[in-house]
Amino acid sequence: MAIDNPSEDASENFKFFGLGGCNEVGRSSHILEYKNKVIMLDSGVHPGLSGMNSLPFFDEYDLSKVDILLISHFHLDHAASLPYVMQQTNFKGRVFMTHATKAIYRWLLSDFVRVTSMTGGGDEGRTENNLTNAAGSANLYTDEDLMTSFERIETIDYHSTIEVDGIRFTAYHAGHVLGACMYFVEVGGLKVLFTGDYSREEDRHLKVAEVPPTRPDILITESTFGTATHEPRLEKEARLMKLVHSTILKGGRILFPVFALGRAQELLLILEEYWSQNKDIQNINIYYASNLARKCMAVYQTYTSVMNDSIKLNPTGSSKSNPFDFKFIKSIKSVDRVHDIGPCVVVASPGMLQSGVSRQLLERWAPDPKNAVIMTGYSVEGTLAKDLLREPTAIPSITNPDMSIPRRISVDEISFAAHVDFIENSGFIDEVSPKKIILVHGDSNPMGRLKSALLSKYSSRKGTEDEVKVFNPRNCEEVLIGFKGVKIAKVVGRLAQAQVELINKALKEETKSPKIEVVEDGVSKDKDMVDKNEKEDAKESKTIETDVQISGVLISKDFDMNIMSLEDLSEFSQLSTSVVKSNAKLKVHANVSLVEWHLEQMFGHINVVIDDNQTWECIIMNMIYITANKAESDALNVTVEWINDNLMGDSLADSIVAILLSIDSSPVSVKMTSQHCSHNHIKKEEDTDMVKQEAPKKAHANTDIASRINRITSLLKSQFGDSMKSVSQSELVITIGKNEAKVDLNKLAVECGSRVLKDRVENIIKRGARLAAPLSYQQKMVSA
Repeated sequence: MAIDNPSEDASENFKFFGLGGCNEVGRSSHILEYKNKVIMLDSGVHPGLSGMNSLPFFDEYDLSKVDILLISHFHLDHAASLPYVMQQTNFKGRVFMTHATKAIYRWLLSDFVRVTSMTGGGDEGRTENNLTNAAGSANLYTDEDLMTSFERIETIDYHSTIEVDGIRFTAYHAGHVLGACMYFVEVGGLKVLFTGDYSREEDRHLKVAEVPPTRPDILITESTFGTATHEPRLEKEARLMKLVHSTILKGGRILFPVFALGRAQELLLILEEYWSQNKDIQNINIYYASNLARKCMAVYQTYTSVMNDSIKLNPTGSSKSNPFDFKFIKSIKSVDRVHDIGPCVVVASPGMLQSGVSRQLLERWAPDPKNAVIMTGYSVEGTLAKDLLREPTAIPSITNPDMSIPRRISVDEISFAAHVDFIENSGFIDEVSPKKIILVHGDSNPMGRLKSALLSKYSSRKGTEDEVKVFNPRNCEEVLIGFKGVKIAKVVGRLAQAQVELINKALKEETKSPKIEVVEDGVSKDKDMVDKNEKEDAKESKTIETDVQISGVLISKDFDMNIMSLEDLSEFSQLSTSVVKSNAKLKVHANVSLVEWHLEQMFGHINVVIDDNQTWECIIMNMIYITANKAESDALNVTVEWINDNLMGDSLADSIVAILLSIDSSPVSVKMTSQHCSHNHIKKEEDTDMVKQEAPKKAHANTDIASRINRITSLLKSQFGDSMKSVSQSELVITIGKNEAKVDLNKLAVECGSRVLKDRVENIIKRGARLAAPLSYQQKMVSA
């Protein structure tokens, strides 16, 4: 495991896990994890292996956790295991690819299914992209699996951004092949760029790979060619056509083993242009032997709009409307249609020479030294294409492994593989400028050399904030990178409008400038001190701070946070609010005056809103609503009602209910309602009313300002004794030694030259103010 500054919070760590394509070329498939979101990149097979052995290591990861799967392009080493993942694993996520990729993917994998389902060794059946061996089937999924999975694939346009459950991703042109794209992925503030296979070299039909406008934190890039550099394209084309022309002149035949789709189309455009410019060889046949490519040629003819300007301007110079309507190239289905009595050129698949037309023609032409095989693509280890580059003396027969065929055919490699070389890859990394680089899609030696070259290039940054770290993990090896994003909440709705008004007001104040008198040619004029353009510059570059606390509801969905008012909740979040009210009903054997007295003793002040012959209603601390029904003669029907929105309200309601239930048994209530009368006057009418309850006096409920000041003064007197003198009703002077403190009782302010004395007096005043204030006032102060 490679680790870089991991966070204690696992969700803050970015994790890369390679299921395939790490320190190898083939079966590309990578897992990205961050903030409990999982992205899978590509799902291919290994061209040098067959059956289940060709799959990425899917058993090493729970694919049910994957949220989205992004396919970079249609090549089998990046897309061929997709139907297997979608239909035969516990994968439940969504799949995305570009329109052109999906159009070609259907035909490419349909042919792959047809070939891998064969069990025999019939040469005619072994066509392009066959990954089987001679022993039998390597079937991974059925045609039904392919069609079912095809319906679930969603498409994405270049430069469009799609969001799925907080994961944002954008597709950019990658070059390489038609429909290939890079993915810029953003999750919770973390930005990752996955290049897939990409090319930065201008060719005849594809756009070069783009540099996204936003800098990524992490770059996942291919390392196919390591530190190798490509020959300039025009020089390669000239050398290729010189080799082709010389082979034809000596009566030889040329074989181009290619992938059915991708570089084959580029090679066909080169041959078409060369034949159109050289009349002496126009009688020589060029064959394109791929039934699959013939079907997919319609896709190339359809998607010229996403190709480069060269295609749109028709570089062949012919009058045809579409450059892929070839004049000198014949498309054939099988090797039987190749007339090879004389010189000819055949572009045939598969590119790795595992089987199919390319393998058949190689075996047929290998013994003749006049013939030539030219490798124009990348050759994977473990394939005949890679072995052939070592120029063996013999090659094995596909029909009879025990028989060898002498190899006298010339072997040349002129790479037209649409992968970046070191100069292009290094330049792209400079432009993208990431701090973390993960290398994939490369054999161990080229990848290791590229890592060393990059670390050497950025060695001057080591130990600084701009240090660049490079990782080259193997399959099933984790890369753990600590990353803590910035959380930003946006203010929306009415709250945002209020902020805009404050900012506009601040801007208006900022742009006000004094007038000065300027004398020009003896004439006095008023002129702004600041030029209009300077004002605009200052307005754009200055940050306006309103310094206002915002109170609202914070709504978090995935990684987006919005602050809004309750009134905007349904409009911006599709949420609604509800109010839960609680109430308690009880009987109180006391009159309203006594109830009011007991409540005021507790809370200092209550707000009576209704007091008539039938109903009495009050509000306590703007939280609790108390209603008493006076209709009953022997008791009050009292209802206590409150909103369950905080613990304070619940606690307060419990206190009030306890007070109400204890009123009739309270000693104070008994004392205040008792009548002391003699037996001689018991029959008087006014004395017979002794059972009636009288309104108590509010002896301890004085909360006016004068009473509070008097209590604070008493507290100061008890602390400082004779050292305190009253100057007036609102001013005191406290003298301790040489230090004198003046106290303004109205403002509760202290002036004193001694910091120690001032702090002591202020603390006593603060405590006194709290003790003298009623409970309702203290609750307001706490809320504020």
